[in-house]
Amino acid sequence: MSVWDDLVGQDQVEEQLGAAARDADALVTAGAAGEPVPSTSKMTHAWLFTGPPGSGRATAARAFAAALQCTSPDRALGGAPGCGFCDGCHTSLIGTHADVEVVRTDLLSIGVKETRELVRRAQLSPAVGRWQVIVLEDADRLTEGAGNVLLKAVEEPAPRTVWLLCAPSLEDVLPTIRSRCRHLTLRTPPVDAVADVLVRRDGVEPERAAFAARATQGHIDRARRLATDERARSRRAAVLRLPLRVEDIGGCLKAAQELIDTATDDARQVSEEVDVKETEEMKAALGAAAGGRLPRGTAGVMKELEDRQKRRKTRTQRDSLDLALTDLTGFYRDVLAIQLGSRIAIANTDAEDALDRIARSSTPERTLRRIEAVIACRRALDRNVAPLLAVEAMTMALRAG
Repeated sequence: MSVWDDLVGQDQVEEQLGAAARDADALVTAGAAGEPVPSTSKMTHAWLFTGPPGSGRATAARAFAAALQCTSPDRALGGAPGCGFCDGCHTSLIGTHADVEVVRTDLLSIGVKETRELVRRAQLSPAVGRWQVIVLEDADRLTEGAGNVLLKAVEEPAPRTVWLLCAPSLEDVLPTIRSRCRHLTLRTPPVDAVADVLVRRDGVEPERAAFAARATQGHIDRARRLATDERARSRRAAVLRLPLRVEDIGGCLKAAQELIDTATDDARQVSEEVDVKETEEMKAALGAAAGGRLPRGTAGVMKELEDRQKRRKTRTQRDSLDLALTDLTGFYRDVLAIQLGSRIAIANTDAEDALDRIARSSTPERTLRRIEAVIACRRALDRNVAPLLAVEAMTMALRAG
């Protein structure tokens, strides 16, 4: 199994990255022999992967990082980089390679302090591999200050350092940074391809795999979760019932509160276990005995950890809400398709009765306004509007149509 096997429906991107990995080998060989670098090389020091959620941006970046570090003996015989079996590929994919730094955040943003540490790391020469690779999975979460710090490193890269940045779109990255990167655009994988992956790699029954892939419209991670987690399926079913519950003001307010409560519960369940473990490990590192008091002068460190855990909980709640709003957008998209007599496949086939009821009782114009209300709610949450106020405003707009 090669490192590219997890890239679903991205043949063109795989071809481009494979060619770049081969040229990267040539660059290393030429540099070791003191030869000039070929001017036609497809390899460069900074890459930007963009694409819609679920397209596999981070997967593509990690696969490319593994291909750059591939040490397969077959390559001496002309084999392609990225075998998936050698130590370089394996450790890169599981996150233990000494020269591959994968950065993902569970907070709302990436600040200057963290970015400066990455820039310092990027100046080092490879310890055991061919390249020093920095994979920044959430480049869109860089603050303006952090982006300016990163710009300097991208402008003046170390000779054997490669930056792999991931973001939903070009507009999510500073123009000065994206202009210095080679851009690759990933597409939403075909539904059939996602279903096939769920069957082959996750052992999901074909019927359930097809349902999950269709319901999530090709979002690989969400499809996997929907196919394997009963709780995720029940959460989605509750969200798809919401359009039928906003017929009066009381129903709007109750539905909004339930959405917030569900997101809060999700955040609490995800963070509780991690928070306790982190806190105990920090106390042990600071020298506190089991059940004893912390040494003097360590209160600030514990306060910093608590603040980080609080920000992570907020991010988890926002992600849970965003997932619900994505499902809601898909519901109204299906309603609009029915109203317009479109031939596109319905995603939410398990909610056909609700779709038909809403489609018959409204017009395409009202459906479009409802979709706009959901989008406005997502934007409000991005601007840090209080979640309950944003969701209440949305449910009232859904009622008005």
